Amino acid sequence: MKEYLIFGGVALVIIAAAVYTILRNNKIRKSGVEADAVISRIEEEQTTSSEGGTDFTETCYVTYLDQQGNTVEARLISAPERAREGDRVRIKYLPEKPHFAILMK
Repeated sequence: MKEYLIFGGVALVIIAAAVYTILRNNKIRKSGVEADAVISRIEEEQTTSSEGGTDFTETCYVTYLDQQGNTVEARLISAPERAREGDRVRIKYLPEKPHFAILMK
């Protein structure tokens, strides 16, 4: 019985985090401010998959000037294909949460 409670609690936390992320991204799409940005760094993480293979994930960061002219580094929610440091991209961000950005298509 304890295992079910633990599993249910973990599942609830994962679902809550996913819902929060979806709502934040939708708010950025609807109400965000557009800005030109430069990819400042790309962090790669290597993990072992459940099948024994190797998985790679990339986290892309951009630097941009906010509405007040401050330099901000933000984590890009989804990285552009074949992204490289120094590439210029167009983003949207929320002024009240400037450290998360989405890529404009």
